[in-house]
Amino acid sequence: MDICAGSCKKGDFGKMGENLASIDDFEKYAYTVLPKNALDYYRSGAGAQTTLADNKSAFSRYKLRPRILRDVSKRDLSTTVLGGQVSMPIGIAPTAMQRMAHPEGELANARAAQAMGTIYILSTLATSSIEEVAEAAPDCTKWFQLYIFKDRSVTKDLVLRAERSGFKALVLTVDAPVFGIRLADVRNGFNLPQHLRLANFTNVNLDKFDDKADGSKLTAYVASLFDSTLNWEDIRWLKSITKLPIILKGILTAQDAILAVDAEVDGVVVSNHGARQLDGTFATIDVLEEVVKAVDGRVEVYLDGGVRDGTDVFKAIALGAKMVFLGRPALWGLAHSGEEGVKKMLRIIRHEFDTALALCGCTSIGEIKRCMVLFESKL
Repeated sequence: MDICAGSCKKGDFGKMGENLASIDDFEKYAYTVLPKNALDYYRSGAGAQTTLADNKSAFSRYKLRPRILRDVSKRDLSTTVLGGQVSMPIGIAPTAMQRMAHPEGELANARAAQAMGTIYILSTLATSSIEEVAEAAPDCTKWFQLYIFKDRSVTKDLVLRAERSGFKALVLTVDAPVFGIRLADVRNGFNLPQHLRLANFTNVNLDKFDDKADGSKLTAYVASLFDSTLNWEDIRWLKSITKLPIILKGILTAQDAILAVDAEVDGVVVSNHGARQLDGTFATIDVLEEVVKAVDGRVEVYLDGGVRDGTDVFKAIALGAKMVFLGRPALWGLAHSGEEGVKKMLRIIRHEFDTALALCGCTSIGEIKRCMVLFESKL
């Protein structure tokens, strides 16, 4: 199958590369320029990738119920997240190894978020360090995505560095006690290009890792860091070493949402890790309302996974999300033109969301009501 998932060829995007109109356009363009090793790493999901496809298609099962004849001439897309104001309820999710998409990688992505007045979440497995990102985008609201590793001193060091560098929250990924099975990476023997590094780690010797079972020595190294003993007591430990707000990323059930509230965290991200950990889970939009009802306003709820259009953002907010985060779309923007590509991508989805807001009869985030979205089976 052609990697553009259609009939397009590399030359077809000469003009479109200058006049992209949607996130799908950015994705198709990225497919023509990214090396296969990087492209497959970014675009692939776990297993048979059924959840990967469903994350996007699930949004179409929710239908909008617009209100008419309302004055929508003045609209405000801003909202508050953890007490701070952002320009729109759309931020950038953590994705690993962004310099494979563009030489400036995470630096360009963070500067784009800064320019757009929104939140950037830096991945632990970044190709730019915590300190480099802080220097590149000093005025950006930055959160740091974190794992609690087997070696707790490694995690503690990352937390202290994030604090010193002005990051405003920790986003703890809780759906990775082991590494998910990503067949494309196994087949490709995925590895970072030689000129890149995992910038938040030093003195990594990959030679001692076996690359046969996991696809590459790099994958084996990352998998070796994960701690399968991780449990709710470890949240207590993390709270004891930092005063930063803690957000749990990877909540998919009401039961775990309630336990997160009991653990006194500050927020949860309804997320299935971009469908990269366990295939066969629900799409995130399908479980969002369950989680929102379970926390009952006691913590903020965010969503990632499958958001590709401004109407998706509207639906997620109507179902109770405070904000959504985009992962792969930012990578496609980087692959197009670095910082400028990410800014253009964000402007497109902001415009789509603003249009959806107006056409549904709303002038602000607060006017988006649950009754404006209906699951198709209830029609």
